[in-house]
Amino acid sequence: MKIQEIIHSLEQWAPLDFQESYDNSGLISGNPNQACTGVLCSLDCTEEVVDEAIAKGCNLIVSHHPIIFKGVKQLTIKHFIGRTLIKAIRHNISLYAFHTNLDNVIDGVNKSLADQLQLTNRRILAPIAGKFDQHGQEIGAGIVGELPLETEASSFLQWVKEKFHLSVLKHTPIVNNQLKTIALCGGSGSFLIDTVKQQNIDCFITSDLKYHEFFEADNRFLLVDIGHGESEQYVPDLIIAYLNIKFPTFAVLRSLVNTQPVTYLK
Repeated sequence: MKIQEIIHSLEQWAPLDFQESYDNSGLISGNPNQACTGVLCSLDCTEEVVDEAIAKGCNLIVSHHPIIFKGVKQLTIKHFIGRTLIKAIRHNISLYAFHTNLDNVIDGVNKSLADQLQLTNRRILAPIAGKFDQHGQEIGAGIVGELPLETEASSFLQWVKEKFHLSVLKHTPIVNNQLKTIALCGGSGSFLIDTVKQQNIDCFITSDLKYHEFFEADNRFLLVDIGHGESEQYVPDLIIAYLNIKFPTFAVLRSLVNTQPVTYLK
């Protein structure tokens, strides 16, 4: 089986034209016509992940975040991007990023959060007008769903902390003690705060919120920041589950490298 066959399958799930204009999803480097010896899935692509792929005999790394996101003017060993790409190229390992196009499908990144919180009656938070996936579902940013039962806010926050293995989370003051309707956006979701305000939503969980953005909740809903990597930690498992269904006899592995660049002092 060729690497291109794996890529084609992924892009049936979340086509590249679903990605945001600023993004760099797709094949970052490598030869799509090369026979695939194994797939290694990770949240980020780092030099350590490439080392792991070499050790495990995988010549395709599928990461959520693209190793090249902005313009690169030099490719040298002085920077981690250059070291990662040079090593991957030397060892004939292809690098593929599955980023905001996977964010924008209802069974993508945000599904991995919604599943953890057992949300039902799911829908896209901010649908893109006129765009649908292969199943006729709306595409767009974020997900809205309902908890099985109304839940007391402090209990819910503790549950979120446990489900996502958090040492800390940040949130606005509790204004509604009973929560039912929850909005989610894996990764950076501050751009959706105004959209949340326009809907009957009790809580919005996302990450990368700045200090002044917490004020934007304006006592209308509970705004929660759980951390970027923490909000997307289940994405590699989501990709693996999909590929295992499509290619049940093929080696699809989860990276054991912890690529989280942030450490919390407890």
